[in-house]
Amino acid sequence: MDFLYIKSLHIIFVVTWFAGLFYMVRLFIYHTEAEKKETPAKEILQTQYKLMQKRLWYIIAWPSAVLASFFAFWMLVKNPIYLEMPWMHVKLAFVLALYFYHGACHSIFKQLQRDEVKYSSLKLRIWNEVATIILFAVVFLVVLKNAINWIWGVIGIVLVSVLLMMSVRLYKKIRAKKSWDKYEEELIKNNTQNEDKLS
Repeated sequence: MDFLYIKSLHIIFVVTWFAGLFYMVRLFIYHTEAEKKETPAKEILQTQYKLMQKRLWYIIAWPSAVLASFFAFWMLVKNPIYLEMPWMHVKLAFVLALYFYHGACHSIFKQLQRDEVKYSSLKLRIWNEVATIILFAVVFLVVLKNAINWIWGVIGIVLVSVLLMMSVRLYKKIRAKKSWDKYEEELIKNNTQNEDKLS
């Protein structure tokens, strides 16, 4: 197969891998926040989030991780000169960090599937930014092909992440939470009424 086809497939699966990781941690956050809800809202929401997590994890995230890695190794076999470039060594270190991140997400996934909520939504929001930092570092390394210039990109994303976290905290304080809760309660009430009619 032509090298550019392999590279294209690698990029496609890297994109879907990151999409799966970003959305998975968002589901972790929603699942954790549902822990504070009253019954039956808590059970309904957490059951739905567990199903969504399972499908996302095993249909998108894991296959994308495997296929992105497969095409990456194939690229290195076809073009081993990459392994002599210093920026590639730094990139591979970040890829290794991404594998550890994926493994840690798998551990959180397993805990939530067993209804073990061990992390606050704030910790999970911060955890979600780790993948963003890895993504920025890898993209800057690949595009700039320089083992030093990626640092400025990563510093930039860390600053943006801090600003986003501060904005989220401010937004949570300001927003009128009641309107969302009323909508959610209405959905659960309708769902419960529909279940009663079917029984």
